[in-house]
Amino acid sequence: MSKRYFTIGMAGHIDHGKTTLTKALTNVDTDRLKEEKERQISIELGFAPLYESDELQISVVDVPGHERFIRQMIAGVAGIDLVVLVVAADEGVMPQTREHLDILGFLGIKNGIVAITKIDRVEEEFAELVKDDILGELDGTVFENSPFVVVDSLSKKGIDELKNLIIDTLKEQETRDSKGAFRLPIDQVFTVKGQGTVVRGTVYEGMVEEGQTLKVMPEGIEVRARQLQVHHKQATQAFAGQRAAINISGISKEDLERGDVLVSSEHFIVTNTIDVAIRIAGDLDYLVKQRTPIKCHIGTAEVMGRIVFFDRNELKEESGEILCQLRLDEEIVTKRGDRFIIRRPSPAETIGGGWVIDPRANKYRFGKQTIVELEKKKEGTPEERIIAALQEAKSLPLNELIKRTALDENTLKTALGNDPFVCYNGKEYSLSGIVEAIIDKMNSRLASFHSNTPMRQGLNKAELLQSLAELYSRSLLDYAVEQGINSGLLARRGQFVASADFYPHVPKSWEKRTENMLAALKKDGMKVQYLKDYFKNAGLPDTLAIDLKHYLEEQNLIEPLDDQYYWHSDVFNIAVAQLRKGTSTEFEVPDAKGVLDLSRKYMIPFLERLDAKGFTKRIENKRIWQN
Repeated sequence: MSKRYFTIGMAGHIDHGKTTLTKALTNVDTDRLKEEKERQISIELGFAPLYESDELQISVVDVPGHERFIRQMIAGVAGIDLVVLVVAADEGVMPQTREHLDILGFLGIKNGIVAITKIDRVEEEFAELVKDDILGELDGTVFENSPFVVVDSLSKKGIDELKNLIIDTLKEQETRDSKGAFRLPIDQVFTVKGQGTVVRGTVYEGMVEEGQTLKVMPEGIEVRARQLQVHHKQATQAFAGQRAAINISGISKEDLERGDVLVSSEHFIVTNTIDVAIRIAGDLDYLVKQRTPIKCHIGTAEVMGRIVFFDRNELKEESGEILCQLRLDEEIVTKRGDRFIIRRPSPAETIGGGWVIDPRANKYRFGKQTIVELEKKKEGTPEERIIAALQEAKSLPLNELIKRTALDENTLKTALGNDPFVCYNGKEYSLSGIVEAIIDKMNSRLASFHSNTPMRQGLNKAELLQSLAELYSRSLLDYAVEQGINSGLLARRGQFVASADFYPHVPKSWEKRTENMLAALKKDGMKVQYLKDYFKNAGLPDTLAIDLKHYLEEQNLIEPLDDQYYWHSDVFNIAVAQLRKGTSTEFEVPDAKGVLDLSRKYMIPFLERLDAKGFTKRIENKRIWQN
């Protein structure tokens, strides 16, 4: 069984003992800043190793509780798998505890444990009252059915019980995905003397290896992971769920900030407009109006923007999920399913939170139809999401599908192996319905072409594809042509493509005159006039001449000597037979003139035509029959 990695969080009101509890559990003091020591409050995120065995590794993040440090709190909680809600027995649930509860719910945290701290400061009867009070406050939250542990961090009462409960709970919990592309939202940036730039964060998904080439997003700067550490220990790899510090080369500390994301692939989307599903906090102090300025906390990023509704102009109290859009002032890195919090910048207030439906959002009209479309996006199965992406783009390679659908590679490949998906070039995907539609469009274009130019073999393939190039990629059009030919709907004739049931022909209105022209040409034998004169004498218009000439050549009804003189094919074949019979294996121009009795204006072009068709091979003044 492979090792599993988790990060848990300590959350709660300021001065309720989160840092002291973390130290009691881990023997690590997570207050590392001078001002934190002096003021005895946590300003930055603190991290410590809690437990490690052959099967499990658990880290702790101590989240700042003070309202001023809400950004750091969200950055820490966004990457955790289980929360220990810390409530002091001598104070009970405080306003900030409630806000933390809201945030944890909006971020989709499923597992929780309630730790009642400072139990030695209160009488046993009072502790029971505090517990009842907490139960009432937790009703309807993600913690309503969570287990309680009573602890005192200084005397270590209840610490082992809490630690064992954390371990047992996580043993039953699914771990994060280490198989997909690596992503680490950066929450700390610093330098180490002699080493250079170091970033730290919780690995959201995937894994990273020492020496691996990565990218800092959204800037797209390429870097290399020189060294890895997990809780101050050298490591060659870091996995989803682990806290990791990565020494990176190729970028300076000044070019990085909390909120940047370290990734291993191009799959992740950089965007500033996202379709979202949100829930609103139950006790908002102010109305949220259309295009209200908001501060969006997503991953470790904090970005200003506006909220855009499509079915209302304001809200205050809502119990259900609202489908809307966030238009941000800066680009972020995100994917479908990512959780976020939105807050009012001034006066400061948590408005709500939710999850990303579509990170590649467009601008929509206000109205019910937009909500219907967003609902489809929200509820869509993997197959439906792939279909929607391909209907929009027509064809996409796998890495772009991962971006657009926010599905992992394994889920995508499983779905793409079934109808209605088609793979071509070994790397690009489309829908069978799109390919069929392209073939229909090609046949429609060809039908028009055949109607206007019935004597031509077909339309030049490059010209046919160019007529659809604005709608589809060249590779998809090439594939559609081959599928059309294989299915018997299209036909290839040299460099031309035609509808399968089409055959070149002279328009009915000109059939008789064409027959008369060919009869006159045949009658004149080898001593012909210019071809254009035969057309003119037969009453065939100049507008028809070029296509008719090509048609007669392609049908082997006439044979060119040069660009002016043409023989009827029967005459040409008779002349070849006569010359072959009247000469030996080798012959010269005088020998040929003696057999066919032709002047040089016919004889020389005729002999050159024999060379071109491979009947003869010229060596200086002689020609040698080839077969």
